[in-house]
Amino acid sequence: MIITEKLEKRFGDSIAVHALDLQIQKGEVFGFLGPNGAGKTTTVRMLSSLIKPTSGSAVINGFQLGIEDEDIRRSVGVLTETPGLYENLSAEQNLKLYAELYETKNISTQIDKYLTMLGLYDRRSEIVGTYSKGMKQKLAIARAMVHEPQVLFLDEPTASLDPESSHDLRAFISNLRNEGRTIFLCTHNLVEADRLCDRICVFRSEILVVNTPARLRSSILGRKIVFHLNKMEAKFRELIISIDFVKEVAIVENKLVITLDDPDTQNPILIDKLISEGAKIVFIGELRHSLEDVYLQLMKEK
Repeated sequence: MIITEKLEKRFGDSIAVHALDLQIQKGEVFGFLGPNGAGKTTTVRMLSSLIKPTSGSAVINGFQLGIEDEDIRRSVGVLTETPGLYENLSAEQNLKLYAELYETKNISTQIDKYLTMLGLYDRRSEIVGTYSKGMKQKLAIARAMVHEPQVLFLDEPTASLDPESSHDLRAFISNLRNEGRTIFLCTHNLVEADRLCDRICVFRSEILVVNTPARLRSSILGRKIVFHLNKMEAKFRELIISIDFVKEVAIVENKLVITLDDPDTQNPILIDKLISEGAKIVFIGELRHSLEDVYLQLMKEK
């Protein structure tokens, strides 16, 4: 659904996006993470055909960027970082205006559908200027969806939403994926990205890494397995650290925290070694890294 090849955007001598190569599949929720100023919004603007790239190429929903730009804009939905709604109009009037611009069929049905899904139907006739920030964000999402786009670009979709509304929106995004829509999600909310995204790209003008959340945690920081022992002895650590596939060992009270690449095959070897040395293993668990740990490590390396 989205393919880019060496896509680049320069502003004078400054490179905002450098040599971007992506392949995003239909029905995928693709997370795009990076610090402020990394080029995330510039990337969204290029892929939604709002600004022209300096070089490179892209295909969005089967349409060639720079050649079929009107078709691209017709087939995508965009939630910008700021809602940009007409505050003197009602929610219903806002959506009707945009639906007409998109030449949407069954406009009233579409408006009712998304106002209901996003919990705004009962307040559809109220002036948008009276809405809270969270309600405006929901309305902006409804606006991005009213013409039923196959590709949806979301820039910080849960910004300004309370926990309950954020939960509802995550469920809404999951439903869109189940319908086969492709979601390009820019967010600073790493917990949200971990829950929602099939794959994540960590980006800072150029791609640092692309993978599933689970594989990112494993490949960047390794997997930490915790062996709880009945009694700790220094010789247990010395034994484990001498094994070739062990990357790191730490002692925390009566626990050995061991960093491994492939615990499923390596754990049985460690168990045999420890038992042969007289260790009594109470139980074994795994210390789960957060996506935040991975992100901060990548930024530190960059």
